[in-house]
Amino acid sequence: MNKPAHFAAVDLGASSGRVLLGTIADDKLTLAEANRFYNGAVRIIDELHWPILYLWHEMKQGVLQAARQVEGNLSGIGLDTWGVDFALLGKGDILLGAPFNYRDPRTNGIYERAFPIVSREEIFENSGIQFMQLNSIFQLVAMKLDGSPLLDWAETFLMIPDLFNFWFTGQKVVEFSNATTTQLYDPRAGGWSTKLIEKFNLPGKIFPKIVPSGTVLGPLLDHVAEELKVGPDVPLIAPATHDTGSAVAAVPASKDKPWAYISSGTWSLMGVEVDHPIINADSLKYNFTNEGGVNGTFRFLKNIMGLWLVQECRRVWQQAGQEYSFGQLAEMAGNAKPFAAVIDPDNAGFFQPGDMPARIREYCTNSKQTPPQDPGQVIRVCLEGLAMTYRLTLEQVEACTKERVEVIHVVGGGTQNKLLCQMTADATGRKVVAGPVEATAIGNIAVQAVATRLLPDIWAARELVRRSFDVVNYEPQNTAAWNAPYKRFVELRG
Repeated sequence: MNKPAHFAAVDLGASSGRVLLGTIADDKLTLAEANRFYNGAVRIIDELHWPILYLWHEMKQGVLQAARQVEGNLSGIGLDTWGVDFALLGKGDILLGAPFNYRDPRTNGIYERAFPIVSREEIFENSGIQFMQLNSIFQLVAMKLDGSPLLDWAETFLMIPDLFNFWFTGQKVVEFSNATTTQLYDPRAGGWSTKLIEKFNLPGKIFPKIVPSGTVLGPLLDHVAEELKVGPDVPLIAPATHDTGSAVAAVPASKDKPWAYISSGTWSLMGVEVDHPIINADSLKYNFTNEGGVNGTFRFLKNIMGLWLVQECRRVWQQAGQEYSFGQLAEMAGNAKPFAAVIDPDNAGFFQPGDMPARIREYCTNSKQTPPQDPGQVIRVCLEGLAMTYRLTLEQVEACTKERVEVIHVVGGGTQNKLLCQMTADATGRKVVAGPVEATAIGNIAVQAVATRLLPDIWAARELVRRSFDVVNYEPQNTAAWNAPYKRFVELRG
């Protein structure tokens, strides 16, 4: 590693996008920000879509800026995004409409429409994926049942990162980690579930080849390379294109101690890394998912609503003229009364955008609790509910794996919320190791380094992460104080 190696990581989250330049030199990885930009749903009449062309423009600007910092000397470019959402290409590879946002209401009530066609048990047996109405399978089934003409016109199905990779390279493939989020991937067969595709009468011809995480897709198209001011031999690499897959690749864990992870942001993704999918009665009962990871591993995890509630509360207060930073909200929550009310962050009433503080108060009223009034109390209720969700999820993980977790690694933006990290340690009774913050981009870069043979494997990459970034340790304090509220929480979930 004497000669510095530079990688551009494009990381698109549900609320923002960023392009970071990662440099590996002297056995350490350093990051420099090249571009950061807004992302979010765009409402068109009564539909929610992604601003896909705007995102394409911004990510190219970011890669251009990253390349300029190193005079075009990039060793690779990699891209990751959220999961489940997709694009359809028609004849001549034309984009058929703006891709839908997973919070679009077209999948409301979809279980009642889908399960009479294929049962819940059969879908899980053939996918091993957690049931959420936003999953690609239910978006496609909704399109089919509603008679959308797009499925008739479609020739290619691509997940969002695969669409951008196609525009970068001309290669139409779907990367493994994101393919699994569709709930149309059969982990036992190692490919698309022809059974589910056929039973739901979906057009099987549109699903392209699936490639492993870390696949070098090839050089950039000539006009793209020219636009980005990089050489024609710079490779575009598909890391774990699902952002959680990349975040887990960056967890600074060691092999000698059982660990769990929480990728903490708008969503919280909590689970463990396993060699084989866990598909049985318990994982179905607990609604766990088996999503693809690096090196052919699986991320046995649960999707949790995460900091979405806090973000929506902040947005609503901003619209009302009350400006609070996330740091201010956390400080106000820390000064608020503990356990004033208990909520379930995964309640369906919190899923879509809206007046979140009002919804939280309504939830508390309906569950015969005193509703929180001031912003600090509202946020504390959200964070406590999230920590209790982590505790329940940990118990379920251990029941399914038959192994006790010794340490919880928290990565991503949520590591900056010190109150939530301490609550997580207190609620679960486990040590919490928080960091790094930019785990998704770091994991993206790490997989690129392995793909280009700069690093031998993912464990060497995790060692590099440990050497390069500081973490904060949180020891559990007074876990017993959480027992009574947790019992109430479990009762509310039913």
